[in-house]
Amino acid sequence: MIVSMTLNGKKIADEVSPDMTLFQFVRKHGCYSVKCGCETTNCGLCTVFLDDQPVLSCAVLVARVSGHKVETLEGLQKEAEEFGRFIADQGAEQCGFCNPGMIMNAIAMFRELEEPTDEQIKQYLAGNLCRCSGYEGQLRGIHDFMEYKKGGVSCES
Repeated sequence: MIVSMTLNGKKIADEVSPDMTLFQFVRKHGCYSVKCGCETTNCGLCTVFLDDQPVLSCAVLVARVSGHKVETLEGLQKEAEEFGRFIADQGAEQCGFCNPGMIMNAIAMFRELEEPTDEQIKQYLAGNLCRCSGYEGQLRGIHDFMEYKKGGVSCES
């Protein structure tokens, strides 16, 4: 079957098998920031935006996405780069494997909530598995980013 969608602002169409996941599709089309660590929707590494909402691409059949808009970190470079500096500044990117999913969910949070509370931040990041940092660096980076957006701090990186 042929599916068509807008991937990172570019209209594409491709022949796919009925069991192909959105994760497999975006990787096939060069979106290597999207990773798969579990294939069971437990790690958050495969997070993409589907019509501006975060979804786990390992659990979505690409056939269901035909006609929709999909964004990966590659399509959100400006937002990702701006926020990612704050995560890196806190040393919360030790191995970097979880960063793309973590950043995607943080971007979704900032788009939805102007000043999220610690509890809301933890809820947004709850589905992201990070084996290195213990999440405290990400939390500090998010707080620093929120201060930066208010004009209070700058990023050293």
